[in-house]
Parts: sequence; C-alpha cells; structure tokens
Amino acid sequence: MSNSSSLNEFLLLAFADTRELQLLHFSLFLGIYLAALLGNGLLITAVACDHRLHTPMYFFLLNLSLLDLGIVSTTVPKSMANSLMDTRAISFSGCAAQVFLFVFLLGGEYSVLTVMAYDRYVAICKPLHYGSIMGSTACAKMAAAAWASSFVNAVLHTANTFSIPLCQGNTVDQFFCEIPQILKLSCSDSYLREIGLIVFSLCLVFLCFVLIVLSYVQIFTVVLRIPSEQGRRKAFSTCIPHLAVVSLCVSTVMFAYLKPPSISSPALDMVVTVLYAVVPPTMNPLIYSMRNKELKDALRKVISWIFFSSGGIAIALHK
Repeated sequence: MSNSSSLNEFLLLAFADTRELQLLHFSLFLGIYLAALLGNGLLITAVACDHRLHTPMYFFLLNLSLLDLGIVSTTVPKSMANSLMDTRAISFSGCAAQVFLFVFLLGGEYSVLTVMAYDRYVAICKPLHYGSIMGSTACAKMAAAAWASSFVNAVLHTANTFSIPLCQGNTVDQFFCEIPQILKLSCSDSYLREIGLIVFSLCLVFLCFVLIVLSYVQIFTVVLRIPSEQGRRKAFSTCIPHLAVVSLCVSTVMFAYLKPPSISSPALDMVVTVLYAVVPPTMNPLIYSMRNKELKDALRKVISWIFFSSGGIAIALHK
C-alpha cells in the first residue's frame, strides 16, 4: 500500500484471542462503560436541574462530564463491538473519526481542568471580586475557548496524521486508533511533522499543569492563613477533588507518552492507554461527589426522582 488513501480499514489490537476471554473483555468494558454513562449522566442531570448548583464551579464540572462522556464513548463501544463480533477491523473513516474525537475531547478536558483551577483560585484568593471576574458571560467565554481551541488542535492533528503516506501494513497496536500507533505505519520522514505537533501538544498539556500548580500554590498559601480550622477544611474540600482528577489525568498521560521505549510493549501500552483513556472518565464523577455535600444532595434528589418516576410508570402499566 503506497499511501493512506489506499487503505480501506485498519486492524485494531485485540484484548484476547480466545472466545471466552473476548466475552470477558466485552463484559468488563460494558460494566465500565455503563458506570461512566451512569455517573456522568447523573452528574450532568443534577447540575442542570438543581438551581443551587448553577455556579461557575458546577458549570465547568458539567462541561467536564460532557467531555468525559465523549471520551469514553469514542473508544470503548467500538472495542466492545469488536470483541463481541470477533473482529479487529475499523474502517478508515471510523479510524479518522476516533482520532479527531479523542484528541478534541481529551484536549478539551485538560483545558477545562485548567479553567477550573483558575475558578478555585479566584474563589479563594479573590473572593470579593469573584462575582465580577467569574460572571456568566466570562464563564461562557472560557468554556467556549476551551472547546474551540481543542477543536482546532484536533483538526490539525487529524489532517496531518492521515495525510502521511502509510506503507507498513494496516495493523494498529492499540485497541483504538491512537496517533502514535498510526505513525508507526508511515513509510517516510513526513511523520516528523506530526511528531512535532504531538510534542507541541504535550508542551501545552505541561503548560496547563504548570498553571494549575501555580494556582494551587497561591490557594494553599491563602488557605493556610485562614484562622479557623473549619474554614480551612471547607476551602480544601472544594479543591481536593479537582486536584485528584488532575493528578490522575496528567500522570497517566505523561507516563503513556513519556515512558522509556525500553519498557514499551503492546500489552503495557494497552494497559496504560486504558488508564488514561477509560479510567479517568469513569472515576471523575465519583471523585467529585465523594466530598461534596451539595452535589451529593442533588444526586440523591435525581435518583429519588428517577425511582419515583419509574415506580409511577410501573403502576400505571400494571393498571
């Protein structure tokens, strides 16, 4: 095959060769996917329906949950379907769509996490100016900038990746179409352009991480000066979930892309990719709701309403 335009499909890396293990993989990913859908869906519903949660912090949390839903829906369903149907194939257009959506949504996630750190910085370090700085218009502009910049970044990566001639077969050593694995199929030095873009993107991720760290240095400096222990505890409780999510996301991505080539293998690459592409979108709703009383109360109301509504429907059908 002389170039990528002659490829009709790619072959993804299978989790298992035997039918029993394929079905086990399907069951595990189905459980993870349903947990991600349920957790993020409940969180989105709670924030949208509870007027007490119509604040900048929860607005950005809603954006984060939308991105998490997109990330897990981009990669997991296709892998599940391939295991269930005992195939490894993905169409060329499907692979391009996976690359675009994954880069777009993952980039948006890191942008929103950075904006959330700024929101916490303003709330704790400049509380008297919080209403004027983090008004509804400003929040909408920040969210739009995060989504738009990620969209442009994804377009550049996708267009550049699939314009590179591919002649090393069509087997992608990953359970979804990931740019570094596709670049291994290239047959010229033209892939160096995309390597440059990846390095640039990683630098942007690192810049986001630095901005988050600087925000929290300022936050902790102010919080430790609060005289009351209750005040310090309350301030920390709004920051710890965000720090946990940032640590989980950044550490797994950095390890995935910066690990030494000497320890790289298809099996390890797959495990690491699951850790940064599947685990964070599933865990984020749990992390944010564990120490947040307002969110817990809103989630209880949503769950109670769902059970009440389903019970009413069942009674009506029974009649």
